[in-house]
Amino acid sequence: MPKMKTKKALAARFKLTATGQLKRAKPGRRHKLTGKTAKRKRQLATSALVDEGHLRTYKRVMCV
Repeated sequence: MPKMKTKKALAARFKLTATGQLKRAKPGRRHKLTGKTAKRKRQLATSALVDEGHLRTYKRVMCV
């Protein structure tokens, strides 16, 4: 069986933490920022973790 190739699109969007979880950025902070409150923009700037339901699939595709 050939080696699995890493999906570079996923590898660019997620980072593996020391505990084996995937860290991701929250969507919604690219454009149209004038219509969003400072609190909302500040909360969107923080990172989040990938949900358990998607974690196994994403890690397999990333070859982690």
